[in-house]
Amino acid sequence: MLLLHLVAVVSLAPYIDAISPSAVALNKSAASVQAASTDNGGLVTEGVATLDGLSLDAIAEGRSAEALMSASIPNTNWVATADSYQPGFPPSSVLDGNLSTFWHTTYTPGLPPSAGSGAPLPHTLTIDMGHTYLINSIAYVPRQDGSLNGNVGEHQILLSADNSTWSSPAFGTYDDSISTKTTIFEATYARYVRLIALTEAGNRGPWTSCASFNIFETSTPAPATGEGEWSPTIDFPLVPVSAAIDYSSGNVLVWSSWAASTFAGSVGKNTLTASYNLATGIVSQRNISNTDHDMFCEGLSLDAKGRIVATGGNDADKTSIYDPEANAWTAEGLMKIARGYQSMVSLSNGNLFTIGGSWSGGEGGKNGEVYNPSTNNWTLVPGAPVAPMLLRQTNDAQLVYRADNHAMLFAWKGASVFQAGPSKAMNWYSTIGMGSQVAAGPRAGDGDAMCGNAVMYDATAGKILVIGGSIDYQGANATTNAHIITIGAAMGTVAVQTISSMSFPRIFANAVVLPNGAVFISGGQEYGIPFSDNGSQLQPEMWNPVSNTFTKLAPQAIPRNYHSIGILLPDATILSAGGGLCGACATNHYDGQIYSPSYLFNANGSRAIRPVIETAPSQISVGGTLIATTNSLVTAWTMLRLGATTHTVNTDQRRVPLNATANGTTYTMHVPTDPGVLVPGYYYLFAMNPAGVPSLAKFVSVPVP
Repeated sequence: MLLLHLVAVVSLAPYIDAISPSAVALNKSAASVQAASTDNGGLVTEGVATLDGLSLDAIAEGRSAEALMSASIPNTNWVATADSYQPGFPPSSVLDGNLSTFWHTTYTPGLPPSAGSGAPLPHTLTIDMGHTYLINSIAYVPRQDGSLNGNVGEHQILLSADNSTWSSPAFGTYDDSISTKTTIFEATYARYVRLIALTEAGNRGPWTSCASFNIFETSTPAPATGEGEWSPTIDFPLVPVSAAIDYSSGNVLVWSSWAASTFAGSVGKNTLTASYNLATGIVSQRNISNTDHDMFCEGLSLDAKGRIVATGGNDADKTSIYDPEANAWTAEGLMKIARGYQSMVSLSNGNLFTIGGSWSGGEGGKNGEVYNPSTNNWTLVPGAPVAPMLLRQTNDAQLVYRADNHAMLFAWKGASVFQAGPSKAMNWYSTIGMGSQVAAGPRAGDGDAMCGNAVMYDATAGKILVIGGSIDYQGANATTNAHIITIGAAMGTVAVQTISSMSFPRIFANAVVLPNGAVFISGGQEYGIPFSDNGSQLQPEMWNPVSNTFTKLAPQAIPRNYHSIGILLPDATILSAGGGLCGACATNHYDGQIYSPSYLFNANGSRAIRPVIETAPSQISVGGTLIATTNSLVTAWTMLRLGATTHTVNTDQRRVPLNATANGTTYTMHVPTDPGVLVPGYYYLFAMNPAGVPSLAKFVSVPVP
């Protein structure tokens, strides 16, 4: 697949109607109505006057196909050509401004789809704009006559200035619907735009159709440069709100809710998922209905066997588990307490612990419980009350509905759990037997950090970085605050260090630890407004654990705010994706980009040569000896637990640096002896050469002792 790496700050004006923070603030009183809970918990206004607690009046509506045509570059004298068309359905139809006409590739009238009539896929639609423009997005409008035949599924966008040399700023898969598909990409100068349809979205036949094809210009200056590099846009058939790594394939599994673009109105029977294959670049899709579970706003973790465990959410008491080996989801035991927006964490003994989550299932009283994968049973932990971790600097404007969300949880020694936030009040929880809770004190001078980030960047030393967030879930300024927390003995004393601030205030951002211990931070807003892209922080930054400083990186093209994700990939790059999930709004982002850190490049900008791990065990026991070989000299090794993330929370990711003894290119390492440090589960194993260039990861499992 042809990939082009450019970097630019892109204007989103062509298709987003902006809302000012002050306008949202005026609606905050309506959005925070608190009365008796509904049967399912949450605000009584939800679905009537609010969406996820935000006033409906404060959410910008997406533009219609007609409005998009008006906002696009005028197409006078443009020429559309195609590899194939049915008489009466020429490619010029995509430029005529009439949604009742459309281009359609050849087919034989009267023959059923099973006959395979028509020219075979792939199909191409090429637009010659006559002049070169700096463009940053296209809008593909499927046929609007009531039929889905010919809807584009898997696709690629190509650009050229001369109709000879082509680059690919975007690829992926569109969903099978009549809705307009907008693809945003890095700003590029082009005269020719080509859509290649690789599949028909519903697999109904070898056809492609299109009612309108629109191209958008940007006033952005020439692409800016910065540290690192962003990939072409990856189009998904849904808004990626949750993500997890499949150890059996190395693929990324993402999902939204019961629908591709919204969680509202769920009847609680299915979840739309998609999988991105890093090797082929193919995005596939799948509707999970056998578990009767809408997994939006779930508690999420990877268990000791590397299975994805999703609990609660829109179906507030359900448990669903994905087994990578079987490539199948199954319904498992019901939680004792219904919840949504709770956090969940895998423990040192192989069990999973969850606490909090008043978004659904009623408000308050969301005390801790433990899941035993061996027995498929949930057990309440009476000594693990949620109340101590809700002690806030100030009450959230939406009270417990918002305050009781997204706990920053870290598994530790002796099946204990450390809660680092978002409340400034930190706590220890023991999950053994009846359980217990011990206050761990305040997070130094930090305030509450709702929808901030917490990352265990060095588990061997018990080090956690906590950054950003806000005193309220929405309608408040984000902070640049940064602190390092050091934990030691379970249930023991905690040390907190205030360090230099981030470059930008962020709420709803994502933070990912890298093999070298640095933390990549992307997305977020300076003022928290769900379903808005105002105040978006388009420039990521990197935290250096040696200097405790933050460095600005190459800007990304697409905002990543509320309902976005960030996750480390097996090649030591980061997928940044999603944002929105607000129905017919202006801020649904059905896409992602991959960031390549500077450690993958030479000083002259060329790609660095990676070291190669030639042999490594597929399993290592806690306290065991790990022997691995490489093709060249390496100077550092690390294990990183695979991630699973949603709503700024990733309780699974943790970095475990290893000390190695070298004998030529054979390396011997003794892994930690405590399963609270090396929590059972699947890990990436990375080797780094003297220049800091990481290898591709090997997958290593750590069984329960």
